[in-house]
Amino acid sequence: MPVAHFHLVDGAYTAEQHRTLLTAASRCYSEVLDSPIERVRTFVVRYAPGDVAVAGATVAGGAPPAPYFTAIVLAGRPVAQRQELAARFTDLVVDVLGADRALVRGQIVEVDPVNWAIAGNSAAATRAGEIAARARSAP
Repeated sequence: MPVAHFHLVDGAYTAEQHRTLLTAASRCYSEVLDSPIERVRTFVVRYAPGDVAVAGATVAGGAPPAPYFTAIVLAGRPVAQRQELAARFTDLVVDVLGADRALVRGQIVEVDPVNWAIAGNSAAATRAGEIAARARSAP
């Protein structure tokens, strides 16, 4: 289930930085959500410098690249877990890409298990036991 997208300006970072970010984010996701790493998917989504604006100016026009990430989790994950994921992904973007922390933005997106597909079946059906256990332990 865990899926993350890192929205980055093309050419602002090296291929090695992309690889490091993707693999480190995968491990982080697995640790924070206590999910098998086999379930984790991470992606770099690239944008041309002229297609990204920060504070009203395009990166091609001199604005700094300002990374943004989205991380999808099934609804019912504890708030503390979601906040930890956001904090650790921010740390990764800063540490791996050298981004200015003040410019990093991120969003944890909760998805209802009936609206998420795993091998063509809803996560609600596929992961019913796990989802029920999380719901029982949520504060």
